[in-house]
Amino acid sequence: MNRKFISKSNRVLRKVLNSEENLDILQDFIEAFLKVEIKEIKLNPYLKIKSRYLPMEENFGIADVRVKLEEQEELNIGVQFIDGYYAQNKMLLYYAQIHSNQLEYQDNRKIAKTITINLLDFHYLKSKKYFNKIVISSKTENQIELYVLELPKFIPSKHKILDKQEAWMIYLCGEQEDMMIEVLKKFDKIRKLDDLLEEYWKHETME
Repeated sequence: MNRKFISKSNRVLRKVLNSEENLDILQDFIEAFLKVEIKEIKLNPYLKIKSRYLPMEENFGIADVRVKLEEQEELNIGVQFIDGYYAQNKMLLYYAQIHSNQLEYQDNRKIAKTITINLLDFHYLKSKKYFNKIVISSKTENQIELYVLELPKFIPSKHKILDKQEAWMIYLCGEQEDMMIEVLKKFDKIRKLDDLLEEYWKHETME
């Protein structure tokens, strides 16, 4: 995993990315993995408001956003890192948190389909693919959709032009130094995140 956010990964990236001026980074990441075109993205306030009251074991999640796609469909999307303990429970609890948050916004929004993207720095699923979609039937109108991204399963190709998803994977994994240079040179949103993390660690203090 990229060493710039390995320490308390959710906390570091939450501090860096939960702001209006950095929504373009989240949009780029979501578009790369969900293969959608986002017309509008808004930051849901739940994590920022509630994180100060949650115990450490519940204080998870990088971002919670509401997006409108080109087809006008709206989605509620959460992104989190998961450590090796109780991964399945953490995926489902996070999904429940992000989905139920919609009841608290008091802005007359309709309840939208919720999707979570779960980043793991270990092997978890039997699939050899590094990016998998889990669908769980639900009694509600929408099925539960969990996307699982397993960093150790990613093997970059050195013989073709990088697409956006591969670029993000190389950055998240942080192991291919020569390819990292190429990614930072060609992908401006990833470079912006890298600059923000550099600045963050310059001023980070022990708590």
